[in-house]
Amino acid sequence: MDWNRLLIRAVLIASFLGMNALIVFGISSVWSYLNTGADRSTRLHLNLEEVTAYLPKVEWDTSKVEGRPMEAQTLAQIERDYLHGWYVRNTALFDNNRYGIADYFTEGARAKIFGLLDFNRKQNASFKQTTLSHRPELAFYSADGTQVYFTDRKVELYQRAYENGSPLFESVETTGYKVIMLLEDGFWRTRHFTKIPSSDKVVGAPVRLSNGTLGAIRNIKGVNYYPQDTPWDVFGKKYDEAIIAKDFELIRHMGWNTIRIFIPYEDFGAVHVDGQKLAKVRSLLDRADQNGLKVMVTLFDFYGNYDVLDWTLTHRHAEQVVKALKDHPALLAWDLKNEPDLDFGSRGEQTVLAWLREMNRQVRNWDQENAITVGWASPEAAVHLNDELDFVSFHYYREVSEFKEAYNTLKASVAEVGKPIVLQEYGISSYGGIWNAFGASEEKQADYYKEMQGILKEEGLPFLFWTLYDFNQVPNSVVGWRPWRKQPQRYYGCFDKKGEPKAALDYLRQTE
Repeated sequence: MDWNRLLIRAVLIASFLGMNALIVFGISSVWSYLNTGADRSTRLHLNLEEVTAYLPKVEWDTSKVEGRPMEAQTLAQIERDYLHGWYVRNTALFDNNRYGIADYFTEGARAKIFGLLDFNRKQNASFKQTTLSHRPELAFYSADGTQVYFTDRKVELYQRAYENGSPLFESVETTGYKVIMLLEDGFWRTRHFTKIPSSDKVVGAPVRLSNGTLGAIRNIKGVNYYPQDTPWDVFGKKYDEAIIAKDFELIRHMGWNTIRIFIPYEDFGAVHVDGQKLAKVRSLLDRADQNGLKVMVTLFDFYGNYDVLDWTLTHRHAEQVVKALKDHPALLAWDLKNEPDLDFGSRGEQTVLAWLREMNRQVRNWDQENAITVGWASPEAAVHLNDELDFVSFHYYREVSEFKEAYNTLKASVAEVGKPIVLQEYGISSYGGIWNAFGASEEKQADYYKEMQGILKEEGLPFLFWTLYDFNQVPNSVVGWRPWRKQPQRYYGCFDKKGEPKAALDYLRQTE
């Protein structure tokens, strides 16, 4: 019994000592880690490097640098930390929070920023801002590799001012900054940051739309296109070039000359555009060209942020898509966004319109040949930006009896700018099941198109109807899971699920 007691006591003592040793070791490891130079990487630096948060266009000029030659890797690190500094400063100006400033600015530089934040806080003022492009000219790189001096010219800066949370004004300016940065703890911090006057202004690229392009827009007779088996997922894993070619041959045979397709923002990789999906878009454009069809490409499908701090990411997405496709002979026009006015309530009209206005300018800088529009959800919303876009597009899903009045009102409002108007989406479901109390049918769908096509012909209004096929499935991400919304969405086609023509086709086809 005594031996058992001694053994148990020894085990307990050993366990106690072992547990304490582990605790002491753990505490000492944590303390040692927190006191190493790696601690800054656990804060904002690491957070910003893990995510892509800020991507304005940057073009360096290192042709006149004095001191030691600039290494490509070092220049990339300077650019990274300089832009991160801009990002945390932009973020701080909106919520007047000092978080992250110390990581990217030296003590003297951050004191000025803190003073500005304190002043804004007392005035209940805040600012949302982003830079869109930078053209820094490197002037000096120290022999020991720890200091640089450059002038950042032609900085395009968008800013929106708020007081007590309410917007006051917005501005776009081109300015410049003299910048000194120091290498500290393995990162480049801004020491000197002074705004300098600039005579440069933000000027959009000239528009060079040909008469052929404008003529093609005025002659649009087309369809919003999805393959029957992959609606809202044209360029996914089930992309089939043979199906696309067969559908386009059918579209051409029906006498239609234009299709509208959609590029989802997130699905295409957001800021890092999926090259394989872009290749599928080019494949689709090739098939369209072979059949004499023109294509209207709608960008940013299912995107809904519009926040100023997100602008540069959407610009890099659009830049990759536009530059990859802009020279294709089948491309007719860019549609910047599908039904953005539906986001006015949740995101704010000013926020959405500012994003669209700047996106229009960006796309025009990359492509001066193809037309640009916005697919407004209603004729009432289509009055926005009509003096800046190349043609006016609107959607209509209301009563046929109200169409003429709504269209004439829109036509009168844009008459001064003289832009073409396109009915970019319209249609009616033939679903007459339990989830449709109004008792739709293929016959009623045909009656709808009979009346609508008569009006469109009378007005000479270009059109793209919704859509080619009835679908077996509609993703929940499109209209939600509720059957009274999903079921009707499956039956907008002029060909049924078996590929057989519905009665509406008699009025939609453009051939005798």
